[in-house]
Amino acid sequence: MMRQGRSRGNERGLTLIELVCCSAIILVLASVAIPVANTWVKRRKELELRQALREVRTAIDRFQSDVERNPGMGMKMNGTNEEKYPEKLDWLYQGFDVGDAVGTKVKYLRRLPLDPITGKADWVTRSSRDKPGSFGTDGMNIFDVHSKSKAVALDGTPYAQW
Repeated sequence: MMRQGRSRGNERGLTLIELVCCSAIILVLASVAIPVANTWVKRRKELELRQALREVRTAIDRFQSDVERNPGMGMKMNGTNEEKYPEKLDWLYQGFDVGDAVGTKVKYLRRLPLDPITGKADWVTRSSRDKPGSFGTDGMNIFDVHSKSKAVALDGTPYAQW
């Protein structure tokens, strides 16, 4: 008497237990990979923020140094700006008239960098006359910049304090 149907040895496919085990393994791997990816993205943005802050602060320092060496550059500066820092961030990328020849401008930045945390080219400025640790400014000059973000970095410090 012949058995009807196929024998078990010829069947192909996965059993329910094999599918459940594979799904569980994939779930565990995904639950580990997602937080690692999120941390990697945040760390990348923090590196970009540090670079942007360094770029703007270097431009501010170069501007101040040039104005101290060449007092003619400071013609449109406020008389109370004794430290010779720029009064507006726009001066760093729009150019500052040197006065040597018509249309001669010195530019310290090609453009104002974006804050990678907020996604905008909008920075909080500090004056050289501001009290240490203050978040307000008197608007006399721009000595320093920091992020407007209220978020906290991976090391636990707020981005606004960088």
